[in-house]
Amino acid sequence: MHRPSEEPQTSSESVKSSSELEIDDARVLLSLVGPRNERLKALERAANVSVSLRGNKILLGGTAENVALAERFLAEAAGLLGEGIEVPPADLTRALRLLRSEPQLRLRDMFDQVVSLGAGRRPVGPRSPAQKRYVESMRGYDLTFGIGPAGTGKTYLAMACAVAAFLSRQVKRIVLTRPAVEAGEKLGFLPGDLAEKVNPYLRPLYDALNDMMDIDEAQGLVERGHIEVAPLAFMRGRTLNDSFVILDEAQNTTSEQMLMFLTRLGYHSKAVVTGDVTQVDLPEGRASGLAEARDLLNGIEGIAFCYLTEVDVVRHPLVQKIIVRYETRGQSRRV
Repeated sequence: MHRPSEEPQTSSESVKSSSELEIDDARVLLSLVGPRNERLKALERAANVSVSLRGNKILLGGTAENVALAERFLAEAAGLLGEGIEVPPADLTRALRLLRSEPQLRLRDMFDQVVSLGAGRRPVGPRSPAQKRYVESMRGYDLTFGIGPAGTGKTYLAMACAVAAFLSRQVKRIVLTRPAVEAGEKLGFLPGDLAEKVNPYLRPLYDALNDMMDIDEAQGLVERGHIEVAPLAFMRGRTLNDSFVILDEAQNTTSEQMLMFLTRLGYHSKAVVTGDVTQVDLPEGRASGLAEARDLLNGIEGIAFCYLTEVDVVRHPLVQKIIVRYETRGQSRRV
């Protein structure tokens, strides 16, 4: 599949190099190239190399470092494609950046933990080493904490694992909850019936769920009680057996609420707690239940703590830059 051919040339600025990769599998080659060579053009921009196609050979040119990086990316991506694992085009730039900064990493460390959502649904998978560890933890532990900034896939990947567990009959129901902190869990002053009162707080969970399955199918499961979406206050006094339970926005729980939630876990159940300890919306003077749980429960066997950073942001590329800028400002204020 892979046959490099380097031709170093010394210039006044840097060492130039060229290389070629021969891809024998036509299907793999088409996936690497993309429609109208769009993926090769994206690689050209992201890796700062020249890329062209000649038959079943991909030709690379540029500095030795950049050519080696692009060649490594293509070779590893081709290997994953041969196993039916695709590197999403939107993740090309992030993957190259990680491969450049951490030479020991492989693309497999980022993309091979695919979460299947059933026939006709595109699988969901991690897009960074930290997200991969997060998915592995949710599969291997009964209680997982996913802590990190917005856009790092904490809730989305948890939802994917929950739907996959439900479809494979590992659990009998999915329970999704989050604190309605802006209303202090006292929703009476809001207009409308109960569903209308809590809906604004639960909308992100519905959005993620609707990405995982057909809207009508999801609604039917909600109506039959197989999927429950409710504010955290509704969890009190219950024991959740045979369930996959997700607590979202957990940084806005109090200590008492976090303890209440964690003690709801019953037999044959999994719980995932997600949140960003830097974005606490509780009234001044109230400690975050998530921050407290992180300090109290760390090191207990059977509980996994997974930390994600701006490197793991999978939203618009600007989101990552915005997070870095705000974190830098916060650090300078604390100095």
